[in-house]
Amino acid sequence: MCARNSKRRTGKILGIVGIILALVIACAIYLGDYYHADMEKIEEFTKQSAIEMQTDENGYLVFEPEQIENGLIFYPGGKVEHTAYIPLMEAQASKGALCILIKMPFRLAVFDSNAADGLQENYPEVESWYIGGHSLGGSMAASYLSKHSDSFDGLILLGSYSTADLSDLDVEVLSIYGSEDLVLNRENYKANKENLPDDFKEVIIDGGCHAYFGMYGAQEGDGVPTITNEEQILRTVETINEL
Repeated sequence: MCARNSKRRTGKILGIVGIILALVIACAIYLGDYYHADMEKIEEFTKQSAIEMQTDENGYLVFEPEQIENGLIFYPGGKVEHTAYIPLMEAQASKGALCILIKMPFRLAVFDSNAADGLQENYPEVESWYIGGHSLGGSMAASYLSKHSDSFDGLILLGSYSTADLSDLDVEVLSIYGSEDLVLNRENYKANKENLPDDFKEVIIDGGCHAYFGMYGAQEGDGVPTITNEEQILRTVETINEL
């Protein structure tokens, strides 16, 4: 009788271990499947840039112009290699913004939505700060802003929306997405507009898509863009600097 019960317990333990192992493997496969930065294309875009890129102690990329007008902390999109946003950051830095590109754990901002903590203190010369992000990164940036609104002048959402209520905050909010973006859930986007201040600015890039805020190739489920990747990035920077 004892032997039979012992076998049952062993069988249950092995079953549980098998389930846990399967979940670990599935999780590893999911997290290991991500969009890689197109470094060849990025190098071509940035080859004439005068902006220096440095890596800080957190592994974040910092783009510092000679004359700093403001600062931008940027959260990358979900399952996208953060280096895919180097062109966007360099182009924005060329307009006078000190840009900090966050490297997220497992390339998912949900694992470190507080990544912006303490960064502003490292650059006391910057008086005006913005935070923003692409897709999931934008939503997590908005969530961070909702708890630290006194530290920022504005929020930049790229193909994204805020699930946090920012409607009563005295901050500038800019929402940009491409007309051909099929990744952005339009129903959720419309429903969450009420979370933004009444005077938020919305800009739709004609011909733009979801993936072209970075340089990582085509994204599954996205629409077909009618403008180039380079053009969408430059239009985005131009729009941001109209704030």
